[in-house]
Amino acid sequence: MIDLVIEQRRRDLGGFEVGRVLPYAKRRMVGPFIFFDHMGPVDMAPGIPRSVDVRPHPHIGLSTITYLFDGEIMHRDSVGSEQPILPGEVNWMTAGRGITHSERFEKARAVGGHMNGIQAWVALPEGEEERDPGFWHHEGDDLPMIEEDGLSARLIAGSAFGLSAGVKTHSPMFYLHCEMAPGARIGLVDNYPERAAYVAAGSIEAEGQRFSEGQMLVFAAGHPVEIRADSHAKVMLLGGEPIGPRFIEWNFVSSSKDRIEQAKADWRAGRMKLPDLDNEEFIPLPEDPAQPPNPMS
Repeated sequence: MIDLVIEQRRRDLGGFEVGRVLPYAKRRMVGPFIFFDHMGPVDMAPGIPRSVDVRPHPHIGLSTITYLFDGEIMHRDSVGSEQPILPGEVNWMTAGRGITHSERFEKARAVGGHMNGIQAWVALPEGEEERDPGFWHHEGDDLPMIEEDGLSARLIAGSAFGLSAGVKTHSPMFYLHCEMAPGARIGLVDNYPERAAYVAAGSIEAEGQRFSEGQMLVFAAGHPVEIRADSHAKVMLLGGEPIGPRFIEWNFVSSSKDRIEQAKADWRAGRMKLPDLDNEEFIPLPEDPAQPPNPMS
């Protein structure tokens, strides 16, 4: 049973577009997922301006995952990481009590290229919100694959279909990237109370209805669901156990409004360390930090 269909809302960032899916007025979260943006798809020409880059900025209370279908983004952060984000790999950054990072389109600036991917934020449970920050890169055997009858599915994080990814998560969840040939099918895992499917490309059929690129389907708990591809389709499956309500302002997520106020004050005062390898500039706190989070932040 489909509870809700969320249409992505497109935003022009001056060099490419993103489609915001979560948070949504009628559905703030799906399991621990509190933010979900579709970056692109877009062809970037060589020489794109540096203004397209995402300058250093802070986070608290969440983990971020930028997952690419195409392109490359250079990640640098305040725990010393410097890692190119490449298609099909997982770069999992846990902010905990505080981290800063940047995302720069250095390869596209040099040679151009196609950019397409998903950025998601996963809120941390209350007992983990103030943990030490960290960054982990995963590929290969850390990300189990399902290959059958026109379906190729990579488990990005969490557990599903009897498999578990090597990514350290902090609450029960699942996150998969599915490539589906026309007619391919996949049953959505039913051992989590909150589940959704996002159509990143192509079209699918679920519950006797057809859905296309840019739509997220949120399913009722306790009902079996089967998804069938009408055309070649990219589909992201996600969900998990709810962790309770969260406040979100700018790039900060917390179960406490006071903690967000502290993070805002820390960023204004320069008390949050900038990335070791990218510390010459940063994004100031907006005049109205209660606005929706910055895409690609």
